[in-house]
Amino acid sequence: MKTTNTIIIIDLEATCWNGPIPKEQVSEIIEIGICLLNTETGEISENEGILIKPERSEVSPFCTELTTITQDLLNQQGISFIEACEIIRTKYQGHQHTWASYGLYDLNMMKKQCSFREIAYPLSQNHINVKELFTKVKGLQKKVGMKGALGILNIPLEGTHHRGVDDAKNIAKILNWSLLQK
Repeated sequence: MKTTNTIIIIDLEATCWNGPIPKEQVSEIIEIGICLLNTETGEISENEGILIKPERSEVSPFCTELTTITQDLLNQQGISFIEACEIIRTKYQGHQHTWASYGLYDLNMMKKQCSFREIAYPLSQNHINVKELFTKVKGLQKKVGMKGALGILNIPLEGTHHRGVDDAKNIAKILNWSLLQK
């Protein structure tokens, strides 16, 4: 199913607040949006959003407004971060494939949370920063967000912006375009 032509695309959503982080809480991952991009065919597959129940924070009204993710949803459908990493390790063989995200936030957040939880990092060290790649390939003077990149490419934003499951797929489209230009 997965070949060397496969790149894993990841987009994280995390607890966030409109203002300072409340005492006793930390920003932590609440969704890992993931999909696979076949670099030969451009096919995007295995698109899913892994919901994660936060252990050291709660979803704020601001976070729900931004992502549509509620604390109730995570209480009912969320799994632990450790279980989510196990899915990346086993189902997606994350440590064996190059992976990509839009910017470095996702890379840094995954490493930080794995380190804090003292669990093995489930992804490879081969990471593509799609934001950097797109900026370079398009010859832009200034970096743009994912939504801006889609606009430049006249690709409609699919799904809900700031939902990992949807943004992963949108990022895959930007990455595919960027790779075709090389």
